[in-house]
Amino acid sequence: MRVPTALPILALVLIALPAAAPALDARAARGETIARTNCARCHAIGRIGASPLADAPPFRDLHRRYPVTDLAEALAEGITTGHPTMPEFRLDPDEAQALIAYLQSLER
Repeated sequence: MRVPTALPILALVLIALPAAAPALDARAARGETIARTNCARCHAIGRIGASPLADAPPFRDLHRRYPVTDLAEALAEGITTGHPTMPEFRLDPDEAQALIAYLQSLER
């Protein structure tokens, strides 16, 4: 009996595909929208890619610097520091928690 050649090829393709990112819950999805709207001009907000602005750290690396939950207060009160060219902005508490949920999703 001869094994069809398509099966081994299909198996190799499936092994070579990158693992899919876990689906975002509603809060993290809202945080991704906030990041895309407010932050993507300077920061890489996804799992891959370089930041458009060299001084702006990729969001996927922030948890290596400090716990992202530490950003909650700063996001709600208004971030005034960050990288040298970062504009000041403020999120309402729900938006801040959504953005943090998204940042936490990048840690996995």
